Amino acid sequence: MTENILNFNVGVLGHIDSGKTSLSKTLSTVASTASFDKNPQSQERGITIDLGFSSFSVDVPDHIKIQKPEYEILQFTLVDCPGHASLIKTIIGGAQIIDLIMLVIDITKGIQTQTAECLVLGEITCNHMIVILNKIDLLPKDKMEQSIQKMSKKILKTLEKTKFKDSVIVPVSAKPASEEKPIGIDFLIQTLQQFTYVPERSEKGQLMFAVDHCFAIRGQGTVMTGTVVQGCITLSDSIEIPAAKIVRKVKSIQMFKKPVPKAMQGDRVGICVTQFDPKTLERGIVCTPGYMETAETVIVSVHKIPYFKSKCLSNSKFHITIMHDTIMAKCTFFSSIKANQNKTENVNEFDFDKDYMYMDEIPGSESPENDDLGDIFALLQFDKPVIISQNSIYIASKLETDIHANVCRLAFHGKISVILNKKDNECLSKLRVYKEKFREGFVDRMVNDSQVIVRDLFKKETNIQIFTNLKVVLSTGEIGVIEGSFGKSGKINVQIPNGLSSDTSAILNVKKGKKETVKEKPESIKVILKFKKFIFDDKKKILQS
Repeated sequence: MTENILNFNVGVLGHIDSGKTSLSKTLSTVASTASFDKNPQSQERGITIDLGFSSFSVDVPDHIKIQKPEYEILQFTLVDCPGHASLIKTIIGGAQIIDLIMLVIDITKGIQTQTAECLVLGEITCNHMIVILNKIDLLPKDKMEQSIQKMSKKILKTLEKTKFKDSVIVPVSAKPASEEKPIGIDFLIQTLQQFTYVPERSEKGQLMFAVDHCFAIRGQGTVMTGTVVQGCITLSDSIEIPAAKIVRKVKSIQMFKKPVPKAMQGDRVGICVTQFDPKTLERGIVCTPGYMETAETVIVSVHKIPYFKSKCLSNSKFHITIMHDTIMAKCTFFSSIKANQNKTENVNEFDFDKDYMYMDEIPGSESPENDDLGDIFALLQFDKPVIISQNSIYIASKLETDIHANVCRLAFHGKISVILNKKDNECLSKLRVYKEKFREGFVDRMVNDSQVIVRDLFKKETNIQIFTNLKVVLSTGEIGVIEGSFGKSGKINVQIPNGLSSDTSAILNVKKGKKETVKEKPESIKVILKFKKFIFDDKKKILQS
């Protein structure tokens, strides 16, 4: 009889050499195929270069028993994420599938650059965190308690402005230098039990299975190990490997070496299929046939990460990490206007029928521009096709930044709002993203009380026809309409429907039939033209509000 197990995914994050893998080893009694740095390159370099998974089981705590009495065993699945600076994309891949974070900090070094980046990732992808102060055995015994208290205060100060300000701090020594037993591990397990909750798991929706390892077993088939990110999977289901564009049937499913008939969202399992070369898929996504799309251009919601101090400029390139892929993409930023935004509409929902204002860059959190801006979006144009689904989480980074620089490389994040099937202009032309344009000229002379000639608003080579019927505003307050060109020097005819005011007419007074020009007067009357130019429109149409 199969026991009813509550699976709880715990991400083990932290800076390189903070002791994450040692902590996972100490906690775990059952290891999966991907656990404990079994990757040969990982062993050679002495760091974790891929996601490692292991598990251990404990009694179900009382608060869970009361809520869900059907659970007999609580299984913690530990996701050991790498902390090396150049491998942050792997952390992002792991951070999307966890229920709670254990942020491991070397007490002798405190918060380091990648510790802070892990904290940012946690804020984006998870709501629960425990801080582990590791390597306390390296502290002098007579100063151990004092050092733990001092470091704990410093960490809590750092967490004050985050969602993790009330996090519990647990001091441990996962791998003491001497032959002593690990310190604080029993208390850590009790703390984990205390902070366990029943995660929201659903069988609904199309299957998304994040594969982190793929290998062949002679006589059985190919095994893919990973985590069910969405939906569920059962024996004999057809699944698609989008990267290889093939569909296969599920032959068997195992959860930590035990056969199971079914797995659902949040479960860590291995699935076996036949007639599939494991070299085709080292890491990636398996899904319900037809669910994932290959895209080169997408529209995404945008939230700037406040710790990123460089500018996020339109037309610049960022590393975009989605699931297990990191691809370079050109970014174009734009925003809805808060004044035009319906209070009842969904936040971060893109609408092809709405106009959006082009942005040269994402403003900082304290920028006065934010008072007028609504939701911010970006058009991402990938350097190569990427397999994605709508609503996938992404994170944009500048991973080329010097790894020794003490700066956050994570720039902004959000979700995929729209997948555009083509990269060509036909698809982009549907986007109503505009730049606000401003031109200024001067009244050259008055023809009559309802008509003036304007100079310096356009160059002589400008096609005036595309501006015909647009409104202009005189600095004296009158509204005019462009009727067309006047001569060949770039001057235009402007009709004043309600006529010029007596004061304006006085300035432009015509004496004795001689037209007096503004150039001869100390006071010039400005003519201002404002319009919108849609940046993806092939016809180069211009509009006014």
